[in-house]
Amino acid sequence: MQYEGVLQKMQTELGTPIQYYLVFENDFLNMNQLLGKHLQIDFIKYQCLSCGKDLPIYRQGFCKTCFYKIPTAGDWIMRPELSTAHLDKEDRDLEYEKKVQLQPHIVYLANSSNIKVGVTRKSQIPTRWIDQGAHEAIEIVEVPNRYLAGITEVALKEHLSDKTNWRKMLTNDVKDENLVEWRDRLKEYLPKEVVEYYIDTNQETHLQFPVLQYPEKVNSLNLDKKPSYKGILKGIKGQYLIFEDNTVFNIRGNEGYYVGLRID
Repeated sequence: MQYEGVLQKMQTELGTPIQYYLVFENDFLNMNQLLGKHLQIDFIKYQCLSCGKDLPIYRQGFCKTCFYKIPTAGDWIMRPELSTAHLDKEDRDLEYEKKVQLQPHIVYLANSSNIKVGVTRKSQIPTRWIDQGAHEAIEIVEVPNRYLAGITEVALKEHLSDKTNWRKMLTNDVKDENLVEWRDRLKEYLPKEVVEYYIDTNQETHLQFPVLQYPEKVNSLNLDKKPSYKGILKGIKGQYLIFEDNTVFNIRGNEGYYVGLRID
């Protein structure tokens, strides 16, 4: 079977285990069904997710021109504390920024390689945790806009990480933590503007990923250096495909790459 299309992050469905779908323009694949099969990936061209041109991908699936122009790649995406829509101030497109920034956001703890603090729109729970490869997570606050979530994250990352060690996550070098206790300890560091939004719950979310075999070490596939690769798919975690020979391929990190997929 052969498929072709531009890579975008896999869509997911909460289940035991999580279900993964790779969606192309005219086709979609349930990636869980490919576990144990040979998968060949061939890089064909670039296709910017904004302008669609065959230009080198700069960041987040966009060519360099689009990355610095379009509202979906503003600095506030990666640094939510820079959000200004609540002040009626435009960064690149105020209408878009109001739509995204002025909706409920969650600040959370997630454990994928270590405990980290993160921010996401409420509508992206639990998708955000799945994409990070977190095996457990808990909400800390639910706030009405992205700015409040951003200043909360800034305050809390003084006391713990906001980064995932993707190599540890993929080798499953992780341990369970009591996230309720962590969240309760961090409460005193919340900015005063968000204390009223604290979520007092004992409900942790636990996630199970479709992995038959974790790698002992990881070798990341770079399509610019190796435009053709074939291996046996052994697992999916976060947005990574894990192969039998310890090769891992980050789908999200290769958004905007137009590829051919062959399944044997």
